[in-house]
Amino acid sequence: MAAPQTTVTCTFTFEAAHRLAWHPGKCHNLHGHSYRLEVGVGGPLDANGVVIDFDRLSVIVQREVIDRWDHRDLNEVIDNPTAELLAHEAWRLLTDAGLALAALRLWETNDSSVELTRRAES
Repeated sequence: MAAPQTTVTCTFTFEAAHRLAWHPGKCHNLHGHSYRLEVGVGGPLDANGVVIDFDRLSVIVQREVIDRWDHRDLNEVIDNPTAELLAHEAWRLLTDAGLALAALRLWETNDSSVELTRRAES
């Protein structure tokens, strides 16, 4: 029997503003969100029985994403800061920092999120 895939997930929050210049509705104007970011790292268990230490994961996400985006106008950070593009940028930043991401979910509101998952190797 194959071992299950193990994913360690930490959740983070940050406050930020953005505007979507192309949007025909209220999102055209500058407005803010209380974002929630869930980051999952997947892989085999090491000799200590962990995929990644929660503290190590937290330090990397804090440094690479939260410290860059918290209390910022996201239009100054990325062009067209849609939730989808922000999620892709967070994925890039975290994989560039060496994390083996399995999944990432960015909540823009309490009931609206974007999820990215690692594609199966073919």
